[in-house]
Amino acid sequence: MLGEYRITGRRAADISASVEQAVGTGELAPGQPLPPMRELAERLGVNPNTVAAAYRTLRERGVIETDGRRGSRVRSRPATTGREFIRVEVPAGVRDASAGNPDTALLPALGPAFAWAAAQGDREPVLYGHDPVEPELARAARAELDADGVPAGPVAVTSGSLDAIERVLAAHLKPGDTVALEDPGWGSLLDLVPALGLRTVPVGVDDDGPLPQDVERALEGGARALIVTDRAQNPTGAAVGAARARALRAVLRRHPGTLLIEDDHGHRIVDLPLHPLAGTTGHWAFVRSVAKAYGPDLRLAVLTGDEVTLDRVRGRQRLGPGWVSRITQRAVARLWADGAVDTPAVARAYRTRRDALIAALAERGVEARGRSGMNVWIPVPDETGAVARLLHAGWAVAPGARFRLGAPPGIRITVSTLAANEVGALADAVASAVRVGGGRGFV
Repeated sequence: MLGEYRITGRRAADISASVEQAVGTGELAPGQPLPPMRELAERLGVNPNTVAAAYRTLRERGVIETDGRRGSRVRSRPATTGREFIRVEVPAGVRDASAGNPDTALLPALGPAFAWAAAQGDREPVLYGHDPVEPELARAARAELDADGVPAGPVAVTSGSLDAIERVLAAHLKPGDTVALEDPGWGSLLDLVPALGLRTVPVGVDDDGPLPQDVERALEGGARALIVTDRAQNPTGAAVGAARARALRAVLRRHPGTLLIEDDHGHRIVDLPLHPLAGTTGHWAFVRSVAKAYGPDLRLAVLTGDEVTLDRVRGRQRLGPGWVSRITQRAVARLWADGAVDTPAVARAYRTRRDALIAALAERGVEARGRSGMNVWIPVPDETGAVARLLHAGWAVAPGARFRLGAPPGIRITVSTLAANEVGALADAVASAVRVGGGRGFV
C-alpha cells in the first residue's frame, strides 16, 4: 500500500525523483512496497520500460531493493554505496570533465611542508594525552574565522568536511530526525544523511544559495537541522550573498532550535566574500576543509561551533580515531604561513574557465549556472541521454542524478582543467546534446 502518496512523472528521471523525494520526506517509509512496474506504467500512461528505467535508477542509488516475485520496496536500511558510484566510465580518448577534482597545477607542493612538520615531530613526538589540535593551526584558523565574521568558538580538526558534518549530526540528532539539504547538492552528503538513519527534505538552490521560502517550509515541517554551503556549492556554484544571508538569518531566528551546519569548502579558491549564518541558532557548526585548495589527500578540515556541539564532537572523536595526525596539521599550518596558495590567482583561474564556458553556452542558446568554484551546472531535459551523447562526442560529464533529490535533471561539468581552446568544442557538444534532448536552458 502506498497510502495517499501518488508517484508522478512521465519520464524515468521524473518518476525516480518523485519516489526519492517521497522517501526523503518520509511519505514513503522504509520497507514500503512500490507498485508493480506494469501497474504503475498504466496508472501514469507511460511505457513499462520507462518505469523499469526509473526503478533501475532507484536501485542503483540504493533507494529501493527488488526481491524477485515480491517486487520492489523502499530499502529498510541505507545502502553502503551511493551516488558517488553513479559515474561515467571514461574511455581512452575521452576528455574527463566529470570528476570534480581541482587543477593539480594550482595545488601547492606538499613535500617541503611535510618534511618540516616531520622534523618537528622527531624533536617533539605527539603522544597519548597531548592536545589533539596543533596550536599554530588553531591560532591561524581562528584568526581567519574571526576576520570572516564567524562567531567565537573552540576549534577541532577532523578528517575532511564530510567527517565533520557526520560528527555534528550524530552529536545532536537521532534516527528518524529530518535534515534540510540543498537540492541539487553534494552527492556524498545526500548519501550520508540517510546512512545515519536520518530523513531528508529538499531545499531549492539558486545562484545565491538556499531559497528562504524552502528553508522556512522545511523547518516549519519539522526539520531539525539545516546544512548550507556558503560558497562554491557543488554542483551549482552558488554562493550565499549578503541579501540572501540576511533573509536566511531571519528564517533561522524564527527557528532557534535548528542545528545549523555551514560548509565553506570553497575557502581559498573563491574571491567572493563570506556571509556566515553561524550563531543565528543555539547549536551551530562551521566547517572548512583544505581539499580544494591544497589537495584532497590531506584529509583535513577545521571545525568550530558552539561549546556544546564542539564538546560532543571532540568527546566522540576521542573514542574513535583520537585525532588527525599532528604532522599533517603542522604541514597545513606551514602551508598557510608560507602563503603556498595564491587565492586571488586560483580564484581568477577557476572564474575565467567558468565564465568562458557559460558565455559560450549562452551564445548557443543554453543557460548554465556557475557563480563560484570549479563546476558549471546545466539543466537538461534528459540527463541520461545528454550524458551519453556527450560521451559519444568525446566529453565525460557527471550525471545530475548524483546530486539531486527532487530537482529537475541536469549535468555537472568540472572546468578546473578546461583549456581556453577547448571551450568552443565543449559548448558545441553540450548545445547539440541538449537540442537532441528536446529542450534548452532552465525549466
